[in-house]
Amino acid sequence: MQCPFCGGADQKVLDSRPCIDGEAIRRRRECLACGRRFTTFERPERPRIFVIKRDGTRAEFSRDKVFDSMRIACRKRPVSVETIRVLSERIERDLYQDFEDEVTTKEIGARVMRELAPVDTVAYVRFASVYQEFETVSDFARLIEEVQREQSLAPYRGLQESLL
Repeated sequence: MQCPFCGGADQKVLDSRPCIDGEAIRRRRECLACGRRFTTFERPERPRIFVIKRDGTRAEFSRDKVFDSMRIACRKRPVSVETIRVLSERIERDLYQDFEDEVTTKEIGARVMRELAPVDTVAYVRFASVYQEFETVSDFARLIEEVQREQSLAPYRGLQESLL
């Protein structure tokens, strides 16, 4: 780590505290060469997970891609960017917990759909139509029927859970 002002390599840490929901450490430093103070943010290095695409190729997992696909599905819907950010971070955290080296796009898509479904059904259907490669109107109709069936059963599920 070099001082951003003079390039000096020696600093002392004045203060350290967790930040960004405990995902990073904020350090206040002082350069021993020039005496100026600056802040750094440090995140633990995560292991890499590779995504196995439908055609068999592999690419490094990117939370930004998950976030962007959810943002597109939620366009012009009453879903805040903060909600999308939280959902995409949850998906990423769960993937790192559940998979060691590789995960399929099918698994990622299923997790995105599971997160979107209770938040906004229109965004859920939009995402599903791209993810499941809908080709006909009947594909949409089938999914909409499933969503409506799930919504009509939701009050009964809540009642069953409260009785258990």
